[in-house]
Amino acid sequence: MKRMLRAILILLAVLLVAALVVPLLIPVRPPEGVVPVERLAGPGGRFLDLDGVQVYYEAAGQGEPALILLHGFAASLFSWREVVEPLAETHTVVAFDRPGFGLTRRPLPGEWQGPSPYGAEAQAAQTVALMDALGIDRAVLVGNSAGGAVAMLVALAYPERVQALVLVDPAVYTGGRQLPGPIRWLLATPQARRVGPLFVRSIRDWGLDFGRSAWHDPSKITAEVWDGYLKPLQAENWDKGLYEVLLAGRSLGLDRRLGEIRVPALVITGDDDRIVPTEQSVRLAGELPNAGLVVVPNCGHVPHEECPGPFLEAVKSFLAGLPQ
Repeated sequence: MKRMLRAILILLAVLLVAALVVPLLIPVRPPEGVVPVERLAGPGGRFLDLDGVQVYYEAAGQGEPALILLHGFAASLFSWREVVEPLAETHTVVAFDRPGFGLTRRPLPGEWQGPSPYGAEAQAAQTVALMDALGIDRAVLVGNSAGGAVAMLVALAYPERVQALVLVDPAVYTGGRQLPGPIRWLLATPQARRVGPLFVRSIRDWGLDFGRSAWHDPSKITAEVWDGYLKPLQAENWDKGLYEVLLAGRSLGLDRRLGEIRVPALVITGDDDRIVPTEQSVRLAGELPNAGLVVVPNCGHVPHEECPGPFLEAVKSFLAGLPQ
């Protein structure tokens, strides 16, 4: 009996050592086709150091109120391509890539102090830091999906900096779920951080299906549009950054703080949103103290991409009615 118990303990010890050591020995090569982000930047793109993160942004137009555009999960400022120029005819428009996405550089563990820059609260602070750097005192924040949640966090933490909110299919009642403590600890170990990005790279396989589910009519996703979605997957450490985004995700509890958001708000949703169900956006418009609602027919989760005409009409009408 003692010999059997000893053998079992030895086996468990060997397995434990293997679990700790083997992941560190697995060769992890960079993804194919990766290049420095400067080579991917658009002609009007710029980089700013915000709280130690090199954030990529593009700006256009002039006029008040200024508009800050915050994209959703697995997207980038590319998602605003259909609406930037029309909005810039009368407003200063700034779109930026949130950490973990687009061309914003991906800091790695050990390169930052304090909270992860990939967390929603850190990104709210980065939004205000961007405004500071560009000399924008107050702005209208336009956020899609997870970007809408970040916009609401800015309104809660920095109410004096937010003139109004445009929330496009915002992830309030779902999304941002926190991983259970033991799983979070396991995924944050050096071993998991080494091999985890290998699994993240599978977004190349399931990303198209996810993208299609965000559109009412996925046939509108042309090869050119899909190439624009894939462009950030050429950025250095994109896989490691996306892994850090997943680790930083947590429940934000925005649904319990809606009464604190007093600024004017416009909620826009497609009537066929399968990512953030349409009824959740309708509910949000009813629970925010000072919100209007526009439901775009025959449209999905990204009306600013799929239905830019009705989106622009709704946003321009809302902006025109804001107090001066």
